[in-house]
Amino acid sequence: MSTLEHVRSMLEERLPGGARGWLERSTREIARGIPDPRFGELISLASRHAPRGALSPSGEVRARAGELLEGWDPERWTLLETLRAALVLARPDLAEEGIGAALEEAFAFADVGELCALYRTLAHLPEPGRFAARAGLGARSNMRSVFEATCCDTPYPARWFDGVAWRQAVIKCLFVEAPLWRVWGLDRRLDAELARMALDLADERRSAGRRVQPEICLCLGGVAGGRGREWLERLLTEGDREQRGGAALGLARAGETDRLRRAAAAEPDPLVRTVMTAALEGRYDQAVFRPLDPAAQGGP
Repeated sequence: MSTLEHVRSMLEERLPGGARGWLERSTREIARGIPDPRFGELISLASRHAPRGALSPSGEVRARAGELLEGWDPERWTLLETLRAALVLARPDLAEEGIGAALEEAFAFADVGELCALYRTLAHLPEPGRFAARAGLGARSNMRSVFEATCCDTPYPARWFDGVAWRQAVIKCLFVEAPLWRVWGLDRRLDAELARMALDLADERRSAGRRVQPEICLCLGGVAGGRGREWLERLLTEGDREQRGGAALGLARAGETDRLRRAAAAEPDPLVRTVMTAALEGRYDQAVFRPLDPAAQGGP
């Protein structure tokens, strides 16, 4: 099964009959080859046919998505984004050189919702690295929804951004307060320079009297040195529940299991203690941060 087929199967269960008919007609039109302005028009017209709201895929459907493309999680896709993605992926010329111009025209005239759908498709295109410059624009967006569509729940940044673009995207995630734990591949691309940048941000926020995001701890651990351990200790002893939980994951990554064990024994908050227990059991990857995210559900 291709990712297009999976996208179509997710829509089959959720689109009303009239919308499915429109998708079929539009797909046939796209398959015959259409001018770039007409393609952009179809992307826009999709809003008339998709019910408002979340796609809400099941756990099984999400797992299948990850099997088809490692790092892809459609958990937070909307029905409209999914419909628009189906239109993009239906193009027969996606592997051709000219597709770049066609997509750029679609991006140029897109509203925010259309941008989100277009950015979500980039990892699914043939030779995705061709579109790194376009993805970089999404990663630099100050619109959180556009940034998240580009960088969260997708393998694109981790696989196709160079070191500079990757680190900038991670730090930008913290700036716009997007969920860093949803940036797939974070654990695989941690390095001392990224840790330094995260610590500089933490110092800056503290100096300004602003809260230090607990996700900063995901950039630390074994690559942050003594300065990183000092920050983890500060958050562990002085922080709120999310900061203490994040610090626990950072300490586990740094191999500070004795310190973490003592902290877990004294931790009064059941949620933080659960995260600490998971970390002591060797589960301290970025996904374990999920229950500390107020917008997410589920345990470590």
